Amino acid sequence: MIQQIFFYYLAVASIASAVLTVGLRNPVHCGLALLSLLFHIAGFFILLNAEFIAAVQIIVYAGAILVLYLFVLMLLNLKTEERFLHRRYAFLLFFSLLVAGQAFLLLLRSPFAGKPGDVTPEKVTAFGHSHTIGIVLFNEYFLPFEIIGVFLLGAIIGAIVLAKDRPPEAGKAGDEMKGPSR
Repeated sequence: MIQQIFFYYLAVASIASAVLTVGLRNPVHCGLALLSLLFHIAGFFILLNAEFIAAVQIIVYAGAILVLYLFVLMLLNLKTEERFLHRRYAFLLFFSLLVAGQAFLLLLRSPFAGKPGDVTPEKVTAFGHSHTIGIVLFNEYFLPFEIIGVFLLGAIIGAIVLAKDRPPEAGKAGDEMKGPSR
């Protein structure tokens, strides 16, 4: 019973935080709403007895990604614009509710039957979440894990290239016409 109450709280708070993330005018307020959303999603992982994934959610997304997001916002120095409701927003709201309704109907009909994995709940409790995740990650998903590492390395190299100082311009167009000063 108490888990259902927490689930409903997390569901309502997550939806409200997601709507505020998209709907607020101030980018910093959007970032704070996103932080609230990420913490509530970590709460879902805790309800699923996946404490390791909840900790990774908070450390990686709420810690690193959100700080990067706010850093980019500060660098861009965005001005807030007045937003107002257009007909296209009403259409997008209707379309997204339609898609969400279809997904909900599919979830109701789905028996959630998937191929059972090799890791049983007994193995998880015997070894611990982190150990079991590491064994599965580096045995079954080693190649995708390494490919993600290569993508991240490419992103780091791209960020360094973009952040590298550009040489100053040789001169302005009008400077060549003036000649030497005396």
